[in-house]
Amino acid sequence: MKTFFLPTLQKTQEIAQQLARLSRPKDVIMLQGDLGAGKTEFARAFIRELTHQEMTVPSPTFTLVEIYEAISGDIWHFDLYRLKSAPEIWDLGIEEAFARGITLLEWPERLGQDFVFKNYLEVSLKLHRGDETRELILTPYGEWVSRLEKIQLDVYDSGAI
Repeated sequence: MKTFFLPTLQKTQEIAQQLARLSRPKDVIMLQGDLGAGKTEFARAFIRELTHQEMTVPSPTFTLVEIYEAISGDIWHFDLYRLKSAPEIWDLGIEEAFARGITLLEWPERLGQDFVFKNYLEVSLKLHRGDETRELILTPYGEWVSRLEKIQLDVYDSGAI
């Protein structure tokens, strides 16, 4: 696990870009945090890094999923906040996302118990009150453990815990 204290949204975006460059098809990245913590901004920077910087990346809050073509394969960006029940996820094509694409999941706790992952990255964001500082915790599982060692950022890093 790595914890970063990011003083600006730009630093959050930089880490998202680095993670995007380390990602591969079949990766699952779970974005956790309260409303307004920066999950969608993180996803936007990630997606733009693998597509192009000027791309419009809307929040999938209402569509539930947005799909982007990237050099390394499709990126599936899910926002599960509005799901009423876990089985609804099957109607969104999540099996195809897991099988072929890079999957970004906002509100992954709404998946329920139907999914078990061995290789994934958990990204937790917490916005500190009174300023723009975000606490970002990266918790790797499986192949992400060795990939996470490559993350370097010019901010306070509390190191591996």
